[in-house]
Amino acid sequence: MEPALIGMRLASSAIGPMLKKLLVSDGPGAGLPGPSGAIRLSSLVSFRGEKRTLTEKDVRKLAKTLVERSSGGNGETPFPADETEAVTDALARTLLALGDLDMDDAQAVRLGHRDLARRLRTAAPAPDGLSTDSGLYLESLTEWACLHILEFFTQRSTFVARSLVEQTRGQAELLAKVDEVIRRTPRADTRDADFERRYLEHLAKKHGRLTIYGIDLHHSPDRWPLDLAYLSLEATGSGETPVPDETGPLREQSLRADLALSRHDKVLLRGLAGSGKTTLVQWLTVSAATEGGVATGARANAVAAGARTDDTATERRADGMAYLRGRIPFVLPLRALTRHGERLPAPDRLLPAAGCPLTPPEGWVDRVLSAGRGLVLVDGIDEIPEVERGRAREWLRSLLDSYEGNRWLVTSRPTAVRDDWLAGDGFTELTLSPMTRTEVATFVRRWHRAAGPEAEPYEQPLLDALRTAEHVAQLATNPLMCGLICALHRDRRGFLPRGRRALYEAALSMLLARRDRERDMGAPSGIALDEAPQIQLVQRLAYWLTLNGRTQLDRSHAESLVREAVPAVQEAAQYPPEKVFTHLLHRSGLLREPTEDTVDFVHRTFQDYLAAKALVDRWDIGVLVGHAADDQWEDVIRMAVGHARPRECAEILEELLKAADAAVNRRAQLRILLLAATALDHATEVSPEVRERVLARTAEVIPPRTPAEARELAGVGRLVLDLLPGPEGLSDEEAQMVVTAATHVASDAAIPYLARFAGPSALQARSQLMWGWSRFDTEQYAEEIIARLDPDELYYTVTDDEQAAALVRLGLRPETLDIRAGVTERGFACLGPLLPALRGLRLLGDHDGHPTLHALAALRLPQMEDLMLEVGPDGPPFRLIAAAFPHLRGLSLLLYTDADAPWDVTSLAPLRELEELFVTTGNVELTGVEHLPPDITIIA
Repeated sequence: MEPALIGMRLASSAIGPMLKKLLVSDGPGAGLPGPSGAIRLSSLVSFRGEKRTLTEKDVRKLAKTLVERSSGGNGETPFPADETEAVTDALARTLLALGDLDMDDAQAVRLGHRDLARRLRTAAPAPDGLSTDSGLYLESLTEWACLHILEFFTQRSTFVARSLVEQTRGQAELLAKVDEVIRRTPRADTRDADFERRYLEHLAKKHGRLTIYGIDLHHSPDRWPLDLAYLSLEATGSGETPVPDETGPLREQSLRADLALSRHDKVLLRGLAGSGKTTLVQWLTVSAATEGGVATGARANAVAAGARTDDTATERRADGMAYLRGRIPFVLPLRALTRHGERLPAPDRLLPAAGCPLTPPEGWVDRVLSAGRGLVLVDGIDEIPEVERGRAREWLRSLLDSYEGNRWLVTSRPTAVRDDWLAGDGFTELTLSPMTRTEVATFVRRWHRAAGPEAEPYEQPLLDALRTAEHVAQLATNPLMCGLICALHRDRRGFLPRGRRALYEAALSMLLARRDRERDMGAPSGIALDEAPQIQLVQRLAYWLTLNGRTQLDRSHAESLVREAVPAVQEAAQYPPEKVFTHLLHRSGLLREPTEDTVDFVHRTFQDYLAAKALVDRWDIGVLVGHAADDQWEDVIRMAVGHARPRECAEILEELLKAADAAVNRRAQLRILLLAATALDHATEVSPEVRERVLARTAEVIPPRTPAEARELAGVGRLVLDLLPGPEGLSDEEAQMVVTAATHVASDAAIPYLARFAGPSALQARSQLMWGWSRFDTEQYAEEIIARLDPDELYYTVTDDEQAAALVRLGLRPETLDIRAGVTERGFACLGPLLPALRGLRLLGDHDGHPTLHALAALRLPQMEDLMLEVGPDGPPFRLIAAAFPHLRGLSLLLYTDADAPWDVTSLAPLRELEELFVTTGNVELTGVEHLPPDITIIA
């Protein structure tokens, strides 16, 4: 019989007074003067001690009364009638055991009535010969009695008072223990928090603004808030997400560059000059300094300056940056750390070496990095001499060995270090992608908004030019070039120069001569110099920097170089050399002072352009060719060919071919041959014989042998399309390599070539064609290539809503889809008609998978046989997978976050057709495997 049922038969008003007789009455207070603070149960019962009021016989009478009153009024009993005496005797012995328990009243209350009843039954002699019904009755009645006894305990004034006293004592003891733990635990100086606040404010101000070239021509600021000017670009990398079959599209994964560190603790990011590497470092720094949010003060300044803001775009760009919350950035430009050739700094010297004017508390950097709170941003491996890069890697390794849990980003030009340069240290290698047409258009709109209302009339004409003028679109591949094009287009009232050399000449003219004049600035420095003498002087600095493998030099040295050159420059010789230097530094727009005692160019591209001009003027052809295999000299040599006259141009190209013949390895040979081929596109005039020799030699390295060679060939540009063979006569591997090269050529001119492979061809080539879709015009590529692809075994990769709509519009019905994070709800709605017939599905990117799966679960996809899912922080939704895809044969789960708890796969048991489970879990334990189909193959 349940205690509740017994309680209904035994009214509390009648039985309570009977049970209360078992306990002695008490006086007020906590009983502190007594011999002991703890009041034992033996002193609370009324049938023990000198002042007892009940005898054991009285307790037995009480037990008899309880048994009689708990029986049914109609004579019904919950146990056999002949066992009534035995039950009464057992209950009496159980109640008497209350005086034998070794505990106090507070402990009894903490136990609860069920555990207290269990203790009483254990302490009392076991009843003999009772039936099962009698035993159950006895247990229930004992629990009910204990419930009332505990209620009496809590009503005693001494219990309440003693509980408060014990609680006070316990809190005091706990506080003492916590104080002792704090005393024994080393903690940072209280100055750390104050310094971190000042340091983060300093970083937010220092890195929170960007130079947007040309917007200062007409009463606009030359620097603009980073949150308005920043454009989030994509990064790709081989092996960024491992997959079981390694088909073409999955060897290159793309993600937002500013979210790379949310997936990977260590990233080596490659990018061409002007591709946005340093701007990304600034963005990460400011995002961490503002705890992943947007600097509202910067936006307020923009509004005050008259700029049109886009809050929605700002919030979208900031989306996902909360992973940097609590991180302390350390911005380490290598060019600044090694400008004097000294050893790279130890942790306690990182801030002063990087030019931070703040002095941290002693040991602060070590404490931050030891706690794993650091965001270490090492910018510009390519900006230090090649002989120093090995030393830089050892310095970086020593930091990695000493400090765990931090986030690390290292940036470099693409060919500055070999592919696996940091792979052994756990770095994921990614490459900044060239800007897509959509990104270029976004940049142009944002630039014109930042430039103010006077620039608005030039926005749409430039967007039209980028779509129709191929030579303009070819140059707009990175933020630097886009900024220059925007500035020149506005400066020239809607007209643009043709070719890269003409573009730089126009940019120099704008920066060196026209800016101050058109703003009616006069001569604020007291010096008036035309464009040509300024170029003559500034290129001396570019020549010295390039010749010495540097991008930064001491201010005193820079001043001495200008002082030596001034007497030979007639227009400048009339002024004091130190004033000429100051004028160049402050008014040319080409130079800047990163610190008080250093000088460099506002961007490396200007240094390369002017160094090339100086080398041609001096005709240092031996120096040029001698550095043909040096990645830092690639742009210099290309631009030198552009500066050279026809005879000089031919000589440079001939010498490059000789240098390729003398190269010590194929990598160096390929680089020099590609350099020669690339330089052809910069030449103003070159003899047909020399051109043919260069093209013939380039053909020797085509088709490429590896994806890396294919991407390097693509750097030649449109010219490589005339050299790539096929598809006739190519092996499957060769076809894949030439398609890889062509899909990396940043021009829609590659589409006709790629269309030749759209028919019957190997899966690897077709997969690469599919992955290349996002690099070209969506509609044209879809009609000429995607619509003609053989669908056999091919996963159709969809990266955005436009591609989703194009698939449906073309009437394609693929059986397998690879859906990336760029596809929104609108894109999924477009794909709706294709989903029920799918046999294979990959959900990769930042979906986190779950919302998409919930949408698919509502459809139930009975044809689905193969599913690949990227797993987020919450782990895989096994039960949802089993419900949505009842006939699944293969399941692949790709982990991109740390997983601490085991994964229980029991929920997959209903998938009786499941044959293979592929899991990239690292060290995560799989449990419940025994519930899966017996013949399943598990790859973890």
